Amino acid sequence: MRTSDYISLEKQYLAPNYNPLDVVIEKGEGAWVWDVEGKKYLDFLAAYSALNQGYCHPRVLNAMIEQAKKVTLTSRAFRNDKLPLLGEKLCNLLGYEMMLPMNSGAEAVETALKAARKWGYTKKGVAPGKARIIAMENNFHGRTISIVSFSTEDDYRDGFGPFTDGFDIIPYGDFEALEKAITPDTVAVLLEPIQGESGIIVPKDGFLKKVRNLCTANKMLFIADEIQSGLGRTGKLLAVDWEEVKPDMVCLGKALGAGFYPVSAVVGSREVLTVFKPGEHGSTFGGNPLAAAVALAALDVLIDEKLVERALELGAHAMNRLEPLKSNPLVKEIRGRGLWIGIELVPEAGGARKYCQALMEKGVLAKDTHHHTIRLAPPLVISKEDLNWGLDQILAVLK
Repeated sequence: MRTSDYISLEKQYLAPNYNPLDVVIEKGEGAWVWDVEGKKYLDFLAAYSALNQGYCHPRVLNAMIEQAKKVTLTSRAFRNDKLPLLGEKLCNLLGYEMMLPMNSGAEAVETALKAARKWGYTKKGVAPGKARIIAMENNFHGRTISIVSFSTEDDYRDGFGPFTDGFDIIPYGDFEALEKAITPDTVAVLLEPIQGESGIIVPKDGFLKKVRNLCTANKMLFIADEIQSGLGRTGKLLAVDWEEVKPDMVCLGKALGAGFYPVSAVVGSREVLTVFKPGEHGSTFGGNPLAAAVALAALDVLIDEKLVERALELGAHAMNRLEPLKSNPLVKEIRGRGLWIGIELVPEAGGARKYCQALMEKGVLAKDTHHHTIRLAPPLVISKEDLNWGLDQILAVLK
């Protein structure tokens, strides 16, 4: 079958909830993929940061195969011999006391929201049913009904109401607006340390530290969604590490499964995560032994291969290579940290998608976001030589 055959089948049988580039990937290795017709592409998206360790990393693959031969699912009705090891490794790595495993990033965020509300009622003394959580404009935390209830993106909300109450929305990075939004019933502030889907929006230096201090002073929880930004993407283990702040809860996902298996988790303090009692929250697949084995190997690869340090070094190199674009009339701004870069184009450029399509023709896969921004997020295992080749194509397309 050819590319057009697969696309025809997809259009016939799959719900049209995505608008992908017309490349049909058959296999991947490291930072490279091949389509069904044998054409080779350099991946500059990494499945929205889920492939920080690259495609089919042999160490994670072996861990998955070995675990699959033993047991894949027990449910949390029984214990398994891999989940406690993951809890220990993840908590020690990030400096937290407890973790709660789930599957998808959206489930991790929902878990944090539920924990924050219950903490507000049981620890802060908020009246039942009155807890409020502050979120940021242009956020992306998932697509459940509760999460799209505090989205400001029309495409995520249109036709899906009525929406869940209990959320107050302020401009991202606006500390004065945050201060004004606080009420006695506010139990938490939820934010992305760097907004990904919005176009790699980096807050002003000091914002995260001020949020941390404000939450402490007002007995509120600081929840950081690090599902895209965490586990090395920005050149730090967590993006909040750029300001040396410690949220009360951190939501993780994507790279925690290294592209092999959906794994997510919330890490936090014992005080917060012990608000859950048996039966109050869970998931059949959350914390299954296959997921835990994959995540353990994914974390080992991240640390042993120094992918965090690699992201910092190669990210600085990439920004230097892209410096000439700052004088390009098509380009409004270049933003980023580590190997996570957004090239925002001016409206007159006609949208970022056509440039992503042009890059695809040159053998580089990148994706537009928020209409005008080309998002660059290659696997952290990418070689400097391959990175340079990909950047050459970007410079050529935008020339």
